[in-house]
Amino acid sequence: MADYTTVPLRRYYAFYTAGFFIFILILAFLERHGLPPRWIGYSFLFLTIFLYATIGILARTASVSEYYVAGRRVPAVFNGMATGADWMSAASFMGLAGTLYLSGYQGLAYVMGWTGGYVLVALLLAPYLRRFGQYTIPDFLAARYGGNPARLVGVFATVLASFVYVVAQIYGVGLITSRFVGLQFEIGVFVGLAGILVCSFLGGMRAVTWTQVAQYAILIVAYLVPVTILSYQVTGIPVPQLTYGHVLQKVQVLEERIFDEPAEIEGRRIFRERADGYLERIQTLPESLDEERLRLFEQINDLKSNNAQMREVVAVERERRELPKSSDAARIYWDKLMREAAQRGADPEHHLTPFPSGGEEVSNTARLNFLSLVFCLMVGTAALPHVLMRYYTTPSVREARTSVFWSLLFILALYLTAPAYAAFAKYEIYSTLIGSSIAQLPVWVSAWGKIGLVSVEDVNGDGILQLVELALNPDVILLATPEIAGLPYVISGLVAAGALAAALSTADGLLLTIASALSHDVYYKVYRPDATTQWRLVVSKTLLLVVAVFAATVASQKPATILSMVAWAFSLAGAAFFPALILGVFWKRANAAGAVTGMVIGLLVTLYYMVRVQVDAIPWLGIQGIGMDPWWGIESTSAGVWGVAAGFLTIVVVSLCGQAPSKATQDFVESVRYPELEGS
Repeated sequence: MADYTTVPLRRYYAFYTAGFFIFILILAFLERHGLPPRWIGYSFLFLTIFLYATIGILARTASVSEYYVAGRRVPAVFNGMATGADWMSAASFMGLAGTLYLSGYQGLAYVMGWTGGYVLVALLLAPYLRRFGQYTIPDFLAARYGGNPARLVGVFATVLASFVYVVAQIYGVGLITSRFVGLQFEIGVFVGLAGILVCSFLGGMRAVTWTQVAQYAILIVAYLVPVTILSYQVTGIPVPQLTYGHVLQKVQVLEERIFDEPAEIEGRRIFRERADGYLERIQTLPESLDEERLRLFEQINDLKSNNAQMREVVAVERERRELPKSSDAARIYWDKLMREAAQRGADPEHHLTPFPSGGEEVSNTARLNFLSLVFCLMVGTAALPHVLMRYYTTPSVREARTSVFWSLLFILALYLTAPAYAAFAKYEIYSTLIGSSIAQLPVWVSAWGKIGLVSVEDVNGDGILQLVELALNPDVILLATPEIAGLPYVISGLVAAGALAAALSTADGLLLTIASALSHDVYYKVYRPDATTQWRLVVSKTLLLVVAVFAATVASQKPATILSMVAWAFSLAGAAFFPALILGVFWKRANAAGAVTGMVIGLLVTLYYMVRVQVDAIPWLGIQGIGMDPWWGIESTSAGVWGVAAGFLTIVVVSLCGQAPSKATQDFVESVRYPELEGS
């Protein structure tokens, strides 16, 4: 991997991609001749991780420049591929199609926000940061705003946003390994962690870059192949990006029939009544908790005395075990169940409906949330440290600009396909699954149900699966699509390998960003400026290992869906960095006090809003009753709207009330503002 010239690199990766296709064909041949599905899962998992480990070992380095910025010698096209893999995380690969499946038009906010964010990166930040030419974003903040306060606030924001983001990736790795290799979810998280560490731990940015190029090839093939096959099966044309509009028309016809069926209407009524029941329990605490314990105890005795099936007894016993021990815990638990039941009991929205049709107020709130989320994803993209760091690795400013173009092009292949995935998956489920016998459901339903991503409940007792009785986690849609469509299991293994590549590539970049911020910006720049190169790398690798294990521990608790965690990370990054970076480049009058205060205020406002809207209690801290209604109905995933506005306002006001930056700082801004003066 020492030769960075473009022609040999193209040859290496062409051979690698061809070899991967041959590997898929061999597995397909073996499957037709009886190879068990589990062995296919093992083959994809361990061979791809072995491949990434090999690249990581070959690219290991003891050079600070190679470890942090890959020696600044990565050609634009390959940096674009690496950035594409770094960017197309488990959220884009797994969560986007599922969100489009569940929310239809509303899910396009993610596509528009993330794509628009790269336009901001190309126009406003990437070339200027490359002109600056250091290692991290806190480096730029310290140089622009003079001193360690801005650097340390930048480090804290980098670690916080990146940590939330990396938890989502490791969570995705756990889903993949638990389903396709048969490991327990908590164990699968740490098995996947080994694959993450082997690249970033050994070779830093150099190893991560060349591994991400390989991972991009795998993930884009894995993303396109299943939906292309589906497109050919359903429409006769293997171009899903062009044919999914026709499939959506079929989905709309199915929706018209399914939504108005008497059994569906009855099911929604039952869920609404269930939600009302949970509300009544909450209002009559603590008496209702004692009554519920007694009811479950009597139900278990009745089932046993009537010789009921063991699975029924086990289900009620599990329900009794999960019953909260205190009134405060019961209020939180029942409130969650009430919201879920109310959501399932609500009238369903058609896939092509732009905004909910529950009245003008509901529609306006949905429209405001759509625009707010687009805004947060755009500014978050333009401020994510692990993305911006990629543009430090190019040889020149011109290459940095070109690299953004290649990044967008490579990402486009996935984003144009995600809506097609949602359409084809919905068509398959509506046409083949809904209305079938619950006793004869496909194997994939129970397989994903064991992980908690699919659930079926026959609420009306007719033995037939209605749409309202099927609950799908958005993270399962893409992974399960090959099984839903009845494709060979090798295609499912391929998709799992692609999802693993997406999660590992982003997790590598995020962990390296966190470790670099702590080791370079805190240990070296603040604590020990005289530290040797060897000690700097030792500290970085140690911190990387500690953060990775901590993140895996958090991910094993299944804190939220992948896309929700990623949206929170974007809001945090946007609020903390976007105002300070933009004003730092384009407004000479911005001073250190304004930047530090603006970053702190923006981050605190976002955290305050996010926590209070998302949760009502934090049991392990003993905090209860902190929930609040959203301001103007804006959800927690768009909390950055308030933080970014507060950050810009604070920086401007504090800077105007304080002293102007020194002449040297203003000259520095000039040097960064005009990167085209660079000779290369």
